[in-house]
Amino acid sequence: MNFNEFGFDNKLLEGIDALCYNTATPIQEQAIPVILSGKDLIASAQTGTGKTAAFLLPVINKIISTEQDGHIQALVIVPTRELAIQIDQHFQGFSYFTPVSSIAVYGGTDGISYNQEQQALTEGADVVICTPGRMISHLNSNYVKVSQLKCLILDEADRMLDMGFFDDIMKIVSFLPAERQTLMFCATMPAEIRTLAKKVLKEPVEINIALSKPAERVLQAAYIVYDNQKIPLVKELLTKKQLRSVLVFCSTKLKTKQLSSELRKAGMAVAEIHSDLDQSGREVALLKFKSRQINILVATDILSRGIDIEDIDLVINYDVPNDGEDYIHRIGRTARAEADGTALTFVNEKEQSRFGDIEKLLGNPVYKVKLPAELGEGPAYNPNKKHYDKSAGRGGRGPSRKK
Repeated sequence: MNFNEFGFDNKLLEGIDALCYNTATPIQEQAIPVILSGKDLIASAQTGTGKTAAFLLPVINKIISTEQDGHIQALVIVPTRELAIQIDQHFQGFSYFTPVSSIAVYGGTDGISYNQEQQALTEGADVVICTPGRMISHLNSNYVKVSQLKCLILDEADRMLDMGFFDDIMKIVSFLPAERQTLMFCATMPAEIRTLAKKVLKEPVEINIALSKPAERVLQAAYIVYDNQKIPLVKELLTKKQLRSVLVFCSTKLKTKQLSSELRKAGMAVAEIHSDLDQSGREVALLKFKSRQINILVATDILSRGIDIEDIDLVINYDVPNDGEDYIHRIGRTARAEADGTALTFVNEKEQSRFGDIEKLLGNPVYKVKLPAELGEGPAYNPNKKHYDKSAGRGGRGPSRKK
């Protein structure tokens, strides 16, 4: 389906055309008419299916056709600062030829940024894209113009619930008009999402697109390794073939720092993202990666969801993700926009049971690649065997750490 078939305003179509968007993805094709009709929506779609445009385009189009009265028309709530910035960037592109305005509101910034947010919220930006905590801080001060709000969007709703934002979401909803359109987008549909949906949606249309399955174009493989083989294996993979764009996920910020340091010593162009970096540091690292100033980005799960970076050749799971959904989100960073991609996972002895669970979710075993001869043999793969982890006191799972 072509974007001119939705009946969008010509100014919006100019922006769509300028960004070289041609054919709508399945989630866009199904969700846009529902949103334009004014109905509530709950949509489940995997990463990389185009759901950001699926809600931004109809929301912008509806605002164009309404009288601008200085009040906020739509509120988009997201789990992370990175996602808020990304969605705002998409918004700026789509709305370039329209009079519709937006602002991204998120924590971790200085007082000047807070004052700029306050001014925009007081004067009434058309669309506000925000993280929960920061938005509550503004709402509690009673200057945010939400009395005429027409649409609430919860993006990455399952992720927000995982991060403990249920009460924050309900707090924000308490400030909003009861008569509004509400849209909820998520990658999975657990029971908690159903509970939230019942509280904030009214007779929603439900859409499910490719739930809990990785993109077909992702070539998946795994190496069964000892811990001391992981860094040499990364170096071997990244020096053997020249890759334009590589994203490496580590389970902790300590491992992220260690691996980044080792790759720099080997002469590779690498940046890192983790919770010890401030917001400006993360933005600089992302910009360098997107602009190809560096071709390797090492990150914690802070980047596993909602970051839109095209043309990633290779995703490496330096550690096995906590569960199947995290695995799918990580490898969903590659093979986007009809491109092919590769996802490699390093599985040590303690992680084998967890990786076995992921394979069950996928419905097929992941191909196991033989280690390069110079690295020696790795452990045998036996996911049914429980490996005792002294730090955890239980089968193979250590304590959770801050990302």
